[in-house]
Amino acid sequence: MERGRGLLCGGAVEDAAALLAESSPGRRQRDGAGAPEPTQQRSSWAQRLLGFEWADVSSWHRFVCLLNRPTDPASLGVFRFLFGLLMALDIPQERGLSYLDHKYLDGLEVCRFPLVNFLEPLPLDWMYLLYAVMLLGALGIMLGCCYRLSCLLFMLPYWYVFLLDKTAWNNHSYLYGLLGFQLTLMDANRYWSIDGLRDPRKRNAHVPLWNYTVLRMQIFIVYFIAGIKKLDADWVEGYSMGSPPRHWLFDPFKLVLSEEMTNLLVVHGGGLVLDLTAGYLLFFDATRPAALVFVSYFHCMNSQLFSIGMFSYTMLATSPLFCSPDWPRRLGARFPACLRRLLPSLEPPQPSEACVYGGPERKGRGRGERGPGLRQKLGALFTVLYVLEQFFLPYSHFITQGYNNWTNGLYGYSWDMMVHSRSHQHVKITYRDGVTGELGYLNPGVFTQSRRWKDHADMLKQYAACLSQLLLNYNVSQPEIYFDVWVSINDRFQQRQVDIVRAEWSPFRHTPWLKPLLVDLSPWRAKLQDIESSLDNQTEVVFIADFPGLHLENFVSEDLGNTSLQLLKGEVVVEIVKEQRNYTLQEGDRMQLPPGEYHKVHTVSPEPSCYMYVYVNTTDMALERNLTELQELRDKVQNGSAS
Repeated sequence: MERGRGLLCGGAVEDAAALLAESSPGRRQRDGAGAPEPTQQRSSWAQRLLGFEWADVSSWHRFVCLLNRPTDPASLGVFRFLFGLLMALDIPQERGLSYLDHKYLDGLEVCRFPLVNFLEPLPLDWMYLLYAVMLLGALGIMLGCCYRLSCLLFMLPYWYVFLLDKTAWNNHSYLYGLLGFQLTLMDANRYWSIDGLRDPRKRNAHVPLWNYTVLRMQIFIVYFIAGIKKLDADWVEGYSMGSPPRHWLFDPFKLVLSEEMTNLLVVHGGGLVLDLTAGYLLFFDATRPAALVFVSYFHCMNSQLFSIGMFSYTMLATSPLFCSPDWPRRLGARFPACLRRLLPSLEPPQPSEACVYGGPERKGRGRGERGPGLRQKLGALFTVLYVLEQFFLPYSHFITQGYNNWTNGLYGYSWDMMVHSRSHQHVKITYRDGVTGELGYLNPGVFTQSRRWKDHADMLKQYAACLSQLLLNYNVSQPEIYFDVWVSINDRFQQRQVDIVRAEWSPFRHTPWLKPLLVDLSPWRAKLQDIESSLDNQTEVVFIADFPGLHLENFVSEDLGNTSLQLLKGEVVVEIVKEQRNYTLQEGDRMQLPPGEYHKVHTVSPEPSCYMYVYVNTTDMALERNLTELQELRDKVQNGSAS
């Protein structure tokens, strides 16, 4: 069969772009037909810009032909190898194989947070076997050995482990599972694989264009939806992340910008622009070289800034998917002849039964020119449905309302990466014996291996149910569980998030007992930063906001000398428990709090109250003073011995 029949749908180029195709039409002679056409017609603007004619998407039949166009498997094979390698490295690290005995020890009294409550971990020995199967599958993907089976061996245990623990959910772990699922349906073993060595039909054979389309669309969605999420006011105003500008990676920027402007313009502004544009810039030939530079720099920085495992390297491995699919062959051709024997095949790919050869208007039904069959139609249908589903899921919050907390959506698949930062000031768990009425307190996080439960209503519900069962073993009858969690999001006031006794929860209904975010107080953040910057290094400040009719019970440690409470807005009554005295504070009032005693701050104003604790850690100051004196004494001894 001649390679000239690799053209599809009236001569549209093989390297279609615009997320359906591979690149711009300038690569036709390199990746498409080898035989020149008798007459070279001037290509249309759509063909030059997008890589295909509008006629190619004018009907379902033509669209199926387009998505099943024969495409060079080289780039897909390289990505398969890199993905399998990175997953093999990820399994001992972020998936937890290296500390499996700590996490799933048999007989351990621990509360777990699966997606559905009937999911439970296997016995420890079986969990080790499960992880071994997953690791074997990742290695099989890397080598292209028993490819379909290897994909299943990796994907099924991966999703089981993923759904078993919501506290470990994040966007990139979700992405790994999606990529593993996609590769299971693709012909990624047609290049640089053991399967190709064993089966001549699979060796260096064309793959359908939709294999590249799905992967490119997935990466485009990761970038673009992340950019859309960063249009949130907290990100645009620079409140989502505060620590990155202090990293040495940003020192070059701080030569011309202050730390605050570096945070606003480089971290937040640069991240927003890059995410919104990266998918498009990677797509077109003219902008791709610059995009590869900026995207690679971005992911290399992230690998140093954040503990995100293999995510940065996985995203680096996806970038070449946007290049011409034959780039590994052209790169290999630059090596000396003596080294080419060690490289994958540099020969043009052979025809494949998975592809459609010849245009839809061709009536021939020879082996190389048959029309699309059921397999090709299912591949095109999967591509369309999968892409639509991926665009829909990040905005499906109206369905999964039970997972909407301060941020919308079931965490981990919304691509709202780094948009929200949280800090916790006060967490209290109270239990009550339903028979005797006895009250008690639990150490926050007891019987858990994660701190993430504090931020999500569904996890709080699971945690409460688990605690009520475990407390039966400690002679607590019919236990009732109460949570009081104060959390700040993106540098807002600390505030109560949950006030629950025995509350109902459903994944499809709004959680009524979840306290709302006090967005009306967001403008205070600039004032809070000014107040913090005006204090000396030994003085600390904590900002609090509370709802009318509620109160905060707090304890001032004896280590915190000179602790005071100042009211910023509203009206509160401060109750000193030991003295049994109350003090009313109006806006701007300030009072000293006795150390080593409990106090309660009641909000009595009709609107939320805002106040701050100002204190000095006298123990830390004493340690610093003693350390300074010790260093001075050491210097004197050294100077005396030197003289």
